[in-house]
Amino acid sequence: MSLKASQLQNIQHFVVVMLENRSFDHMLGFLYRERGNVSPLGHPFEGLTGNESNPDDNGNPVQVFPIQRSAPYAYFMPGADPGEGYMATNSQLFGSTQAPPDGTVPSMQGFVKDYSYTLGWESQEGWSILSGTQASSIMGIFPPEMLPVLSGLARGYAVCDEWFCSAPTETLPNRAFALMATSQGRLTDKDKVYTAKSIFALLEEAGKSWAVYGYDAPPLTRNTVTDITHADDSCFGEFSDFQAAAKQGTLANFIFLEPSWGTDGNSQHPNYDVAKGEQFLLDVYNTLRASPSWNETLLVITYDEHGGCYDHVPPPANAVPPDDSAGQYGFDFKRFGPRVPTVLVSPLIEAGTVFRAPAPKEGGTATPFDHTSILTTVEARFGLPALTKRDAAAPHLGGVFTLSKPRTDDPLSGVTAPVSSEGQIHADTPTHLQHVLAETASDLPVHDEKHGYHHTPPSFRTGAEANAYVRERMRRLQKRPVRRHAQPHKSAGPRKSH
Repeated sequence: MSLKASQLQNIQHFVVVMLENRSFDHMLGFLYRERGNVSPLGHPFEGLTGNESNPDDNGNPVQVFPIQRSAPYAYFMPGADPGEGYMATNSQLFGSTQAPPDGTVPSMQGFVKDYSYTLGWESQEGWSILSGTQASSIMGIFPPEMLPVLSGLARGYAVCDEWFCSAPTETLPNRAFALMATSQGRLTDKDKVYTAKSIFALLEEAGKSWAVYGYDAPPLTRNTVTDITHADDSCFGEFSDFQAAAKQGTLANFIFLEPSWGTDGNSQHPNYDVAKGEQFLLDVYNTLRASPSWNETLLVITYDEHGGCYDHVPPPANAVPPDDSAGQYGFDFKRFGPRVPTVLVSPLIEAGTVFRAPAPKEGGTATPFDHTSILTTVEARFGLPALTKRDAAAPHLGGVFTLSKPRTDDPLSGVTAPVSSEGQIHADTPTHLQHVLAETASDLPVHDEKHGYHHTPPSFRTGAEANAYVRERMRRLQKRPVRRHAQPHKSAGPRKSH
């Protein structure tokens, strides 16, 4: 379908929610199991049959199983933080921390063994491991009734069952791909600041608006993506600011939403409360659906990486390297990371859609969706150039809009978010990403009391202290000449495409 024929031309607002560290099977693998993995529209769905398994350390098969809501710590499964870096991902996909020769198809048989190894060292180092957690816990799958919001949106609009994270590794490199179409060769969270050109800069050059919202703290993205660090303050806010813009009909053309990074937050990072993430998604959806901009909005819900959680589909090995950056560990960026849950929400999408990248031409190999498909969709809509070779090769999402008129029904009518029976179980100690946020804030050029720039960040006892520190650093940030981003327009019906 050409862009001219697609309803993509009528989308004025792209809202991206990127949550943390969950695989597709872990969250949505049983979505259409009772229908034989076929959606109501007759679309095939790459879900679980319930017979999939992984061997344990003794070679015994451990089968996937539905998590029971009545089980202890059900919404905190898999009970600890699985291995999520490049080496751990290799172990889960190939059974070895060292990647095999190019072209080797991942067996996807190393999840239980790698989780057993991870639980061992985490126990020795005092990491949070909830009572009853075993290596077999990694094979637990959330049934749809436990995730009524995510599953309801997936069924009520579109689910992408062949969406892969951009690199087989952890959080920050994948978030970089989602915004810059490259991680500049990086595969770890040790390098926290990225200098490549971002989608925000492209939009600004084209006179389009953008905004980044943290949830309960200034957004991490502002400090990790250098070409927006010193942008105008009006480009940034917290969740209440997003809600206000939606209500007023002043949403930016591109919006990136971050969750709360705390141990009691809604990021869904293992082993935090998944139910709180369900409430977050419901709040985002209800906010947008009540907005005058609703009919012109595409909401993309995705996860930055699989986080070590089980998935049965081998990631393809036909990824296009984004640039000439030398990859860490000798990685060439020619294969994708594991599948992650991705749901597309718009009143122009038919309920029951299972959406995949277009079929390849005869004799070719399909390029699947990955995080850079978000970028190429925005680029296609607003006539922007590609950032790298990766987003230039990525398929866009325009074909998901199959309705000529916006729907007026609400698939989540009457749905409430679940609440875990345990409530808050973690102490408010600073998390990894709260530390990253504070560390990047400490490097900002803020004057000290003698008008120099010497600064030693304090230690933080709680996540709340870390957030307060970041707010103060951002408040005191010395203003340099800033780029004024394009002012968000009020929704006034479809506009002509560029």
